[in-house]
Amino acid sequence: MRRIIMITGGERSGKSTYAERLALNLSANPVYLATAHPWDDEFRQRIRRHKERRGPQWTNIEEERQLSRHRLEGRVVLVDCLTLWATNYFFSGDEQHIPDVDSVLAELKAEFDRLISQQATFIMVTNEIGMGGVSANAIQRRFTDLMGWFNQYVAAQADEVVLMVSGIPVKIK
Repeated sequence: MRRIIMITGGERSGKSTYAERLALNLSANPVYLATAHPWDDEFRQRIRRHKERRGPQWTNIEEERQLSRHRLEGRVVLVDCLTLWATNYFFSGDEQHIPDVDSVLAELKAEFDRLISQQATFIMVTNEIGMGGVSANAIQRRFTDLMGWFNQYVAAQADEVVLMVSGIPVKIK
């Protein structure tokens, strides 16, 4: 049976830690499907700290784009995170080019649908990046639009949605 749990919130709100505890409560050997691209040294250190925090009970998979190519039937899968995953699609070309949000959103939805067609428990971590002010940067505004619409798409299909606020889980759905 497929189950989708979406964990959302701002940066450093406790999303990943909460999601990891939840996954370990559901499975002795969950899958950690990491979507981050190591953009620079600081981000590589961040990825390293995340890996060190997890123990040997985790099956770690690093995948920047094609999440659905991994066979995950019957597993508890923590996808961390949808925002970084969307970034890998959004910024895959020329940095001066403003990506077409509709095209990227369609790609994300199609790949997401392929992923969740598997019978597994998916814990999806994402960021609420649109809760602040409107950016003066056109590319950032487009990305905020993309994530807002993609998060709505995921939340509509989720069985549960949890908003993390200062380390406290608030059940939304």
